[in-house]
Amino acid sequence: MKDSIKLYDEEMVLNKLDVSLVKNALKDAFKGLANQSTVQPGQMVIPFPKGAGDCIFYPGLIHDLNIMGVKVSPYIQALAEQNKRPVTAYTLLMSTATGTPLLLCDSYALTTIRTAATTALALEYLTPKSAKKLAIIGSGAVAKKHLEYVAAQHDWEEINIWSLSLNNDESEKRIMDEFCSNHNIKYDVPLSAEKAVENADVVMLCTSSGTPVIEYEWLKENAVVTSISTNVVNAHEISPRDLKHFNVFCDYKETAPITAGEMIISIENGTWEAGSISGDLMDLCSSSVKPPKEGKIFFRSTGLGLEDLAIASLLI
Repeated sequence: MKDSIKLYDEEMVLNKLDVSLVKNALKDAFKGLANQSTVQPGQMVIPFPKGAGDCIFYPGLIHDLNIMGVKVSPYIQALAEQNKRPVTAYTLLMSTATGTPLLLCDSYALTTIRTAATTALALEYLTPKSAKKLAIIGSGAVAKKHLEYVAAQHDWEEINIWSLSLNNDESEKRIMDEFCSNHNIKYDVPLSAEKAVENADVVMLCTSSGTPVIEYEWLKENAVVTSISTNVVNAHEISPRDLKHFNVFCDYKETAPITAGEMIISIENGTWEAGSISGDLMDLCSSSVKPPKEGKIFFRSTGLGLEDLAIASLLI
């Protein structure tokens, strides 16, 4: 067994991964949900005693690839208090044919990549052909990876990026300038989040905020908004009260309503119900659901084990 299992640290993962293959790997995994060759259980969250952190388990099985496994991602409060990176992540892949381990890898960087690739995959289906203006709220690693993917898959006439640090820290602005220059991306930094999303056709929310970062009233008619998850309990980048105004899509409709903060809160408040979800990536990738031609769209990515397994499978 020692000879068969591959052990990769973050540097080895990034050197080996072909990022051009990630979206298609995710697409195949989501198509597998439709024909039941992919199995996606819900996340499991284990809280540490005395508020010391928590650990999220992302299990899954992709039978077409003969793999099963789990990503384990703890948040350790003591590390945060020491100004150290509080989140780690490791993915274990095992063979469905032999039951033996195939790969154990650091998946901290992989999580950033698969999160962005999942949003980009959704936007392949949800972005109107006429879309011209892209807005991004957030400027960290996750936002940059989103920008890298989505800027390349559509012809944007205007790209706005806004975050508190980008507007107030010259060093952050220089880092973003260098990143965008390396990827041949032209962008502007508006004075506020509201100005950033004004008249935007697509708005990507890429923050670690646990509370809303934009207002529904700022959005143009037929805007597409995407949102991601963070470790904050019931995290939400839009207000739960606004969910009922959107055509809601998600990564997986069986698990998103019990994972996404705005969905959990709006269900508890009685302002929205899970049955009103318009579709998920399984539906979009299998062409069983088409995006609406009118009305605002909200796509929520919660992070799934199948995404972690699909991207990790590219390393074996």
